[in-house]
Amino acid sequence: MKSLPKHQEISSELLTEILAGKHDLSNRLPSEAQLVKRFGVSRPTIARALLDLKTKGVLERRAGSGTYLCKDRDTSPKVRQMGLIVPGLGKVEIFEVICGELASLARVHDFGMHWGGSARARSEAGMSIDEAEELCGRFIEKEVNGVFFAPFEHTTDNEAANRRITERLSHAGIPVVLLDRDMHAFPQRSAFDLVGIDNFAGGYMLADHLIKLGARRLAFVTRPFSATTVDARKAGACSAMMAHGIEVGRDFLHEGDCTDMKFVRHLTAGGQHDAVICTNDHTAAQLLQTLARLDIKTPNNLRVVGFDDVRFATLLSVPLTTIQQPCRDIALTAFNAMRERIADPTLPARSLLLTPRLVVRESCGAYLPR
Repeated sequence: MKSLPKHQEISSELLTEILAGKHDLSNRLPSEAQLVKRFGVSRPTIARALLDLKTKGVLERRAGSGTYLCKDRDTSPKVRQMGLIVPGLGKVEIFEVICGELASLARVHDFGMHWGGSARARSEAGMSIDEAEELCGRFIEKEVNGVFFAPFEHTTDNEAANRRITERLSHAGIPVVLLDRDMHAFPQRSAFDLVGIDNFAGGYMLADHLIKLGARRLAFVTRPFSATTVDARKAGACSAMMAHGIEVGRDFLHEGDCTDMKFVRHLTAGGQHDAVICTNDHTAAQLLQTLARLDIKTPNNLRVVGFDDVRFATLLSVPLTTIQQPCRDIALTAFNAMRERIADPTLPARSLLLTPRLVVRESCGAYLPR
């Protein structure tokens, strides 16, 4: 883990001295020149450390006179706080791991972590847009130091809701780090730090793997109004097909519900596809169940792969080939990004994308006799 910036170390040490009453007799801090000599740093570093304390209401600067303790200062140390707005928590397995790890990291580094939301919001029903906006308001009232936000998907008004939440936090001066996905359609980027997996690379790996196994008629299956991560996965798969000289036809993309027999019959009609890339493991599991009801055998008749490597991927009737999400590494990277963002709000927006890993099991046909 990176150490705190020098100006924060200095402001923290000075605040400790103030709380201990070291400067109460004079009610005045040493001059900037004296502090420069004491800490062995530049004058701008000292000025920034003093500004931190002034912002906290501890110091006041008097032109031509010096730096003094505020008479009505609140010297009680405030607990630093972070917040989580994660609509998929309780519905999407990877968020359980990511959020749990973020909470652990917060405790280690003396941050409070507010999960917020009702019991319903953390259940399989998920968090509604109204609940997320209410939670956003509470975080602003609490003046949290930063918020981790996983933008909404699978709703017609998700784009507007995501924009309202992030704008309110930004206007309140609260840093935002996006988890897993961006707010804008791929390949566009928002003005916020984003931490997740390289979904383009993941989509490429899946398609490349299927093609090397002999598949030539690939399909990509997703639900309507999916997150921007899905577009990146689809683009990666298309890139792999083109790299192998395979045309990406109009029938490549299929949007629908894999529990719907009619949808799956259309997907498999006439043997038009020999492999299906599902947007995530949940979709792949639903497809496998419906294929079994239609007496279509996986992988003999149709190869199927997913994305996420959730717990049940190995427990399906046909164990699922998928892309593994490094959830704990995502959490650690996001937490470090938030600390850096809090320390320096002027940093440019960053995309911190972790490397995906292909996990090969039976559903892709890798173990079929040749």
